[in-house]
Amino acid sequence: MTKFLSLMAGVSLFAVSSAHAASAPADFIITGGTVYTGADQPPTTADVVIVGDKIAYVGANAAARYTAKTTINAAGKVVSPGFIDGHAHPNSFLNSPDAKQRANYPWLYQGSTTLMIGVDGGGTYDIADMAAQYGKDGIGSNVAPFVGFGPIRIAVLKNDNREPTPAELEQEKALAKRGMCQGAWGLSTGLYYAPQTFAKTEEVIEVAKEAAKRGGIYDTHERDESTYTVGVMASTAEVLRIGREAQIPLHIGHIKMLGIEVAGKAPEVIAQINAARAQGMVITADQYPWTASSTGINAAFLPRWAEDGGRPALLKRFEDPVQLEKIRTEGREFMRKRGGADKTLLISQNQEWTGMRLNEIADKWKVEPIDAVIRIIKSGTNGGSIASFNMTEQDIAAFMKQPWVVTSSDGSDNHPRQYASFARKYEKYVTQDKVITLAEFIRSSTGRPADIYGLEKRGYLREGYFADVTVFDPKNYKQKADYVKAKELTEGVEQVFINGKAAMRDGKPTDVLAGQVLLHKPTSGTCP
Repeated sequence: MTKFLSLMAGVSLFAVSSAHAASAPADFIITGGTVYTGADQPPTTADVVIVGDKIAYVGANAAARYTAKTTINAAGKVVSPGFIDGHAHPNSFLNSPDAKQRANYPWLYQGSTTLMIGVDGGGTYDIADMAAQYGKDGIGSNVAPFVGFGPIRIAVLKNDNREPTPAELEQEKALAKRGMCQGAWGLSTGLYYAPQTFAKTEEVIEVAKEAAKRGGIYDTHERDESTYTVGVMASTAEVLRIGREAQIPLHIGHIKMLGIEVAGKAPEVIAQINAARAQGMVITADQYPWTASSTGINAAFLPRWAEDGGRPALLKRFEDPVQLEKIRTEGREFMRKRGGADKTLLISQNQEWTGMRLNEIADKWKVEPIDAVIRIIKSGTNGGSIASFNMTEQDIAAFMKQPWVVTSSDGSDNHPRQYASFARKYEKYVTQDKVITLAEFIRSSTGRPADIYGLEKRGYLREGYFADVTVFDPKNYKQKADYVKAKELTEGVEQVFINGKAAMRDGKPTDVLAGQVLLHKPTSGTCP
């Protein structure tokens, strides 16, 4: 018996020793959390193991397989892929000389790890220069850039309202090709904005073909989300035409119904898109969960013809009584469609009118609201920004339920959507209004956008994928920013990993600049 016990003790020691020897080193084990992988499947209680910049294991009993430098107890918490923002404007943060600013707190505190940038047609065509600069300085978030139609058109046609000559069109196409060959994920347009709005559909199609040849997508702030020019239905039809003729996947940025004349008509646009999808077209969209949009005061209240030639030409038109009266008349109509001056909040910082409604500053100045607009534009601020309360919850919910719509912030300075879009979508539309489930929220913020944009090995908690991971407390994940205090950081995110580096630990940022510029690989043989 003594020999048997000694033998068994030896076997036990050998087993323990062998198990210990077989365990692999890991940087982090996140244990016991409710894991949503980003796929369309139920959550499980599981461990997530991070080794270097990759996810090494997702499953049960990770401690039997790995020896971690750091173990994080995530019991009662949600563990998901880092959120992907489908439409973001982080320039004031990522381009800052201050490294702490480049840590990109507004997105980090929401659990967002990857941002699609260069949207609304604003992205550079010098993708390589941008990537080199961000790589040198360091950035806190991953970014995936589009090449922008705006800089392309300005480089060739300045701010002029005219068609390109054949030679000029070739120049535009060459710049689009340049951006795509340097790693852009597609062509982005902002056909609502001057001077991009001066482009006819045929011009856009020809430039979009350059992105299509190289495996990119067409991302657009469409020409009209209301009834300002062609109307939202015709505008959506234009998007579909561009996709068909350029033979390119389509993506509508911040899809919405903007203004009193289209309120409640989201089902009509949804039907139009679903009909195209049924015919085999690839068309998707992103959406921010706010009833107030944000744009420049020029874009909101000036007719586009008034911006032909840029700001110097606009200021001259203000001095011409005939043109000024025409601008005032059309501006009043735009204001009516947005719901009136009392629905417009002025959000540019450090101005006399900051935080006031347009009707309030007009009353203070004892002028008509459209004249207050013109005075603000003439002041030298080039207009500034507004928040415009012009959408309905009914339309927001209708779009949010679609399986081809993903989460975005459209996060620009001085609007709370920059600081709280993901948290608001969760808090209001998952927990309060129950428009979508938690699983749908995570799917639309992780795996689905990764699939739409083609982000390789991102958006899922899978072995071999990049370790972009967010851990949040579902009881305390809350927006703090609102329209009055737009820069309040979101609460409830406890851990964030970006490319395997801990960007947030126990609710506090580490200021590690772990973000990368994610570059698209153009179709083989299409670039020099």
